[in-house]
Amino acid sequence: MPRDPHKGHVALRRGRISLPSAEYFLTICTAERRAGLTLPKVAEKLLAEARAIEADATWQMRCGVLMPDHLHLLVVLGDRLSLAKSISRLKAKASSSLQTVGLNWERGFYDHQLRADEDYLGVFLYIFLNPYRGRLCARCDCWPWFYCRPEDWEWFKGYLDADRPPPAWLKG
Repeated sequence: MPRDPHKGHVALRRGRISLPSAEYFLTICTAERRAGLTLPKVAEKLLAEARAIEADATWQMRCGVLMPDHLHLLVVLGDRLSLAKSISRLKAKASSSLQTVGLNWERGFYDHQLRADEDYLGVFLYIFLNPYRGRLCARCDCWPWFYCRPEDWEWFKGYLDADRPPPAWLKG
């Protein structure tokens, strides 16, 4: 059955533009939400590719987390590639690693452009807490697949309890 152009990822993209220097909260999922992104050989390749994209000024990663079936990134888009082309590059470069463990990427991605007056702390907390709230690690552990740019870590760690989430954040 052909895709309905009024639904799904195509509809989400309609009318959107990529703005250099804009900040985007991204979610990129595996097809059928199959787990495997946190397998060390896959995770290391995926993070290396995200950093390579940063190294060539395509984007700047502020923070991110790899989960078994998706990843979240907060990036500042550079002026080299559009947001869609940046994500396509990441997916293409990491695809061979995913395929070695039987994974593929979901078509498209989800993005939210942050406004200047938006609460960045909420986005950082959402990303940081994702593995804890998903019960993938205990409060006393550090999730190995979380990244925070050193400049952001300086202010963000002040909200944490010895680099861990305060207990109250994990209730309910």
